Amino acid sequence: MTPQHEARPHIESWLTDMDGVLVHENHALPGAPELIHQWVESGTPFLVLTNNSIFTPRDLAARLRASGLEVPEERIWTSALATAEFCKSQIPGGSAFVIGEAGLTTALHEAGFVMTETAPDFVVVGETRNYSFEAITKAIRLINDGARFIATNPDATGPSADGVLPATGAIAALITKATGKDPYVVGKPNPMMFRSAMNKIGAHSETTAMIGDRMDTDIVAGIEAGLHTVLVLTGISDAAEIARYPFRPSETLAGVHELLP
Repeated sequence: MTPQHEARPHIESWLTDMDGVLVHENHALPGAPELIHQWVESGTPFLVLTNNSIFTPRDLAARLRASGLEVPEERIWTSALATAEFCKSQIPGGSAFVIGEAGLTTALHEAGFVMTETAPDFVVVGETRNYSFEAITKAIRLINDGARFIATNPDATGPSADGVLPATGAIAALITKATGKDPYVVGKPNPMMFRSAMNKIGAHSETTAMIGDRMDTDIVAGIEAGLHTVLVLTGISDAAEIARYPFRPSETLAGVHELLP
């Protein structure tokens, strides 16, 4: 069955996922460098989104540059930034106990948060390379004592050269099992991630498109945020995969190269 395409409305702003859409294993996908260049040159508002909360935008901009993509760091929106934005909206100038890397701690610091192990407002769990049993135990005790439990993203695993790695969702599940409390998850598929991204660039849902490669995160969150959704087949989803879901992207493309004029 061929995917149905809606006529694309007038799009003024773009949100795009990173892995599987613009890059694959540190190599730019066809058309991605040209598309980013076109958006930058024409002054089109856009953000590159990632659920990974390990890296700061500066780190990610450097990694993308090494892949052949020139993305200004202020055009990168991570689940760490969205999480910091959310926590700030809830308790301005609050405190947090954090399990995570520089991407998350920097974002929370810049949002005016204090990191503490004593009666924090939030326990925030993100991606990390060295989950410590001691830190997880501390998080469980703080949540039991009343700290609000937040996770940057729901991904249970992440990729590595040697195979899958346990990611935020897996560690959050361990804490949930021990506390009986579910986290509030800010990253995709929560449309909150897209709303905060649109706020950052002053975009409106009626004139914004989201490009993603996964039906279960990018596309469903884009639909829930009221965006025009573009599924590209360079990452996870293929045509057979699309048929498994009860919702459809607005359009399906082989890759971002098809968005070039």
